[in-house]
Amino acid sequence: MTSPQKFKLACFVIEGLNSFSTILYFNYLYFLMHAKFGFSDQQNLALAALIGLIYAFAAWQGGRLAHRLGYFNTLKLGFGIMIVAWLVGAQLSSATGQIIAACIVNIGMCLTWPTLEALVSEGESAANIPRVLGIYNIIWAATYAGAFFIGGKLIDDFGFKAIFYIPAVVMAGQFALAFWLQHHAHEIKRAALNNPPAPALPPDHHRPSPAKAKAFLRMAWLANPFAYIAINTLIAVLPGVAAKFHLSTSVAGVVCSLWCFARLASFVVLWRWNGWHYRFRWLLASFVLLVISFVAILIVPALASILLAQLFFGGAIGLIYYSSLYYSMDVSEVKSEHGGIHEAVIGLGNCLGPAVGALSLQFAVRSANSGALGVAGLLSCGLVALVWIQINSRQQR
Repeated sequence: MTSPQKFKLACFVIEGLNSFSTILYFNYLYFLMHAKFGFSDQQNLALAALIGLIYAFAAWQGGRLAHRLGYFNTLKLGFGIMIVAWLVGAQLSSATGQIIAACIVNIGMCLTWPTLEALVSEGESAANIPRVLGIYNIIWAATYAGAFFIGGKLIDDFGFKAIFYIPAVVMAGQFALAFWLQHHAHEIKRAALNNPPAPALPPDHHRPSPAKAKAFLRMAWLANPFAYIAINTLIAVLPGVAAKFHLSTSVAGVVCSLWCFARLASFVVLWRWNGWHYRFRWLLASFVLLVISFVAILIVPALASILLAQLFFGGAIGLIYYSSLYYSMDVSEVKSEHGGIHEAVIGLGNCLGPAVGALSLQFAVRSANSGALGVAGLLSCGLVALVWIQINSRQQR
């Protein structure tokens, strides 16, 4: 008999493998397009905007599909789509072919993240949701940072084929594990019916009112796409940053992944400390740091300053992302659908940021920093909207 604890552990293993494989591919896709097809920052930003637009719609539908089709059927479908797209993509030699393959991988990925978020949250009490989501965030952030850190070395050693074949092999393991979990999920449900339910926890007098909880959910859903506006813009132009400082792909992977480790550290802190729950000042401070650190990374010419700015950038996006996922799961009863919305707003940010950056470079070609400043202006609009929601929600409460 498989215990619920081991079942959740296996879900976390799938999550970590999913993060490693998809990040190794998508974060270094822009390096591939730059090295093999001569893509400029503007072209990579346009590609990132396209991927983000598809993700926004497909993730929303992926969460709804998981609710109807079942979690494990949806996972297997997503894994299968990605494996096929990677194996085909490894054989393609044109930029158009690589873009189409990336879009198909993206669609498959959209079926996995809302489903995994629902799987790890399903059946947990309100008191246990922060602990479970903390583990979830730490695992994907750690494997994200690890994939980014070693990806450049893998490419230098094995070529760009590594970003196709390694994820495909990892994903095949996830596919097999999903079959195993689906079988044991039925065993766990049958065992749960034969055991008396655990005593209900006493009411949490520190929980916010429903109106306040929904207001924070709206603010987090607003802030998170803006965090991903910054993240996806940054990732798309990293090949240009590496070229500016004459960094090899291996060194670029190490230097440009510092913010990932800073985000991981923030997840650990936020997991162990609940004082940020439903506290507007923490969300506001993280948004302000997001804007400042983003501009510093892309504009400041000193490499040491860029490394320092990444620490603040990672900490800021850590709290913003954690807020969106925590409030989505804390308020929701239909977790896969809210997980889909959480991922869809990420896709919206992934689209808007690179799109604004690309347009800024198109219409202000004389300024090398126009893309960064254009996105920074968009982030500032998000900051104003965040404050407006807080003021308006206080008046209504």
